[in-house]
Amino acid sequence: MVTRQFEGKQQASDYQKFRFDPSQEIIDLIFSYVDERFPKLSEFAVDAGCGTGQNTRVLAPYFKKVLGIDISEAQIEEAKKATRSPNVTYRVCPAEEVPVGDTSVDLLTASIAAHWFTIEKFLKEVDRILKPGGCLAIFTYLPSMEVHYKDCSEQMTQVFAEVGDSLVPYEHEKIYHLKNGCKEMYESIPYPDKRRIENIVTKFPMPLSGLMGLIQTFPEVQIFLKTKPEEAKEMLRTAEERFLRLMGTSSSETEVEVWLQNVLILASKPQ
Repeated sequence: MVTRQFEGKQQASDYQKFRFDPSQEIIDLIFSYVDERFPKLSEFAVDAGCGTGQNTRVLAPYFKKVLGIDISEAQIEEAKKATRSPNVTYRVCPAEEVPVGDTSVDLLTASIAAHWFTIEKFLKEVDRILKPGGCLAIFTYLPSMEVHYKDCSEQMTQVFAEVGDSLVPYEHEKIYHLKNGCKEMYESIPYPDKRRIENIVTKFPMPLSGLMGLIQTFPEVQIFLKTKPEEAKEMLRTAEERFLRLMGTSSSETEVEVWLQNVLILASKPQ
């Protein structure tokens, strides 16, 4: 069954504004893996569950053609607005039904998206479209983020964790895959040449307003806002006030640093 969590136009706009680009470390790990095996794989890449195209745009310099696909029309419209590379195109479609020919894709990526897929169907589709020797890269950050600011990082991170706790009733069951580091997804990949890399820490500076914007892109927050709008708004207001009080500032443009724990799954289809 297809999972739809990112359909609204405002949410897509916020997603484009506040979500992270993949770190250079993750990109380097992906292409190191690809180059070790098949350095000539540079024709065609597909980014599945591309959202507003943060990862799709990163792939553009490495391939002659890049296709970003997502089931949300609103997300695809935002991706098109933000993309200037002539070799990048987008389509609205599910990750389990990629509109490309058999054995035509060099690299298929899924950035912070694969936990929403029907994984068995997705992996069958991956096997259909990858060239022999083609590679799969799935990567995501885990829900347990750290928020750092001067000497109050532990307290800031605790506030963020408490926000997460308040959202548990609105979580989709597939968030389980993120919380366990996509281990079952990794085990489901049938290829013998595969690896799972944990504990990739990336650090992003941003204003506190950016962190609050990021939180509002979480699908759990969107559900909370729809079902109990006043409670949700109060939760967000309280969280921001607590952050500001800990930081000793009244300006939400004061910069914090968000630390993410990432997991990267890499696999190569047998030749």
